[in-house]
Amino acid sequence: MFPTDKGESVSQYVSRIIKMIDESGIPYKLTPMGTVFEVESIEEALQIIDRAYKQLEPDCNRVYSVVKFDIRKGRSGRLEQKIKSVEQKLGKRIKK
Repeated sequence: MFPTDKGESVSQYVSRIIKMIDESGIPYKLTPMGTVFEVESIEEALQIIDRAYKQLEPDCNRVYSVVKFDIRKGRSGRLEQKIKSVEQKLGKRIKK
């Protein structure tokens, strides 16, 4: 999620969202092309998305957002486990 009406560099706006996610205490990974986070329910995910939007709403007129959900009942720690599973199949660690 980022504003499209603030020029080429929007890191100051994205950092607001990351700060909110970090302070929420949920597991997340910041990547060059987006942020992945893990919660227990769709309701929690939608609350985080709503809170993220509210970080930008006051001073951004246009906000772009892409959302994907991977819902798997009874599993947690998937942010790390998905990577480990691929690394096991490769027989080596993925470069970070």
